[in-house]
Amino acid sequence: MTKSLFPAAPKAAGTILALSIGLALSGCGGMPTNRSINSINQPVVERVNYTLDVNTGSGGLSIPEQRRLSGWFEAMDIRYGDRISIDDPLRSPSTMAAIDALAARYGLQVSDVAPTTVGYVDAGTARVVITRSKATVPNCPNWSARSDVNLGNATSTNFGCATNGNLAAMVADPEHLIKGAKGDSQTVVMSSTKAISSYREEAPTGERGLTESGSKED
Repeated sequence: MTKSLFPAAPKAAGTILALSIGLALSGCGGMPTNRSINSINQPVVERVNYTLDVNTGSGGLSIPEQRRLSGWFEAMDIRYGDRISIDDPLRSPSTMAAIDALAARYGLQVSDVAPTTVGYVDAGTARVVITRSKATVPNCPNWSARSDVNLGNATSTNFGCATNGNLAAMVADPEHLIKGAKGDSQTVVMSSTKAISSYREEAPTGERGLTESGSKED
């Protein structure tokens, strides 16, 4: 007695149809493809340069030019994370000192190495450059996977958008997403371990003996 193989045909056909639909969805972006735990939605840091040309002299910047530069700093709302640099063909120490004094009011330092900008800086003119960075996460939210089918056990296409988006929005200096901040000196390390050293060097209280205490009856 032989058993027919035809009853199994509908089941095999259904399996092939399901695989075909899954492959079709994966080809048109229907299924996520990232099988690692590393998010494909990463912050991107962009830099923008803003420039202002000021007139210089033998004594650096005149009072009107200092006021104009100070007003530009205030209008640009310079803050922590901004980088200020000077493009001065004469490399005048007086000009550098004057601009550095204005930037110090906002807690920023000035660099004499400026990025490349459009145009030529003539002698007797200095170009002040503010480099500002911005961090964003492109294509977020990312709901490009339009199917619940996940044959590859991959992470969601939106995975990482919330965490990295909040990190990009809250970081004080977006440049730290590229390269972390470094300590200024050894002083920070020494002061942070001062409390630990005091705790370790303190003698145990038992070495001084136990204090006597008692009660007196009236």
